[in-house]
Amino acid sequence: MVSVVNLALMGVVILLHTLLAAVMTRFFRLRLKTQWGYVVYSLFLIPLVLFVSTLVFSGAFGIGVDLGSTAAALGVMIGMPLALGFTIDTLYVPPPEEFENLPESQ
Repeated sequence: MVSVVNLALMGVVILLHTLLAAVMTRFFRLRLKTQWGYVVYSLFLIPLVLFVSTLVFSGAFGIGVDLGSTAAALGVMIGMPLALGFTIDTLYVPPPEEFENLPESQ
């Protein structure tokens, strides 16, 4: 049986993963000068970081519930936060081009 504390901790981990995905997407958008560079880095590096974080939280700390299959666990712990973080940064945060007071790169 799943405990309420375990469900709450899993929700916190999902929120942390979403925040991490949004911040990493923003970092790549600010640092990479190409149009598709941040998309490629976001699609390959962020899932790797989220996978390692999932292994730490679910393995070492035992946080999470049994979702029935590996695909469901990866979808909930990696896919959903990646999609939400990418969407939050791309759609709801102003693009870097709109800011006039950015420091000049050297």
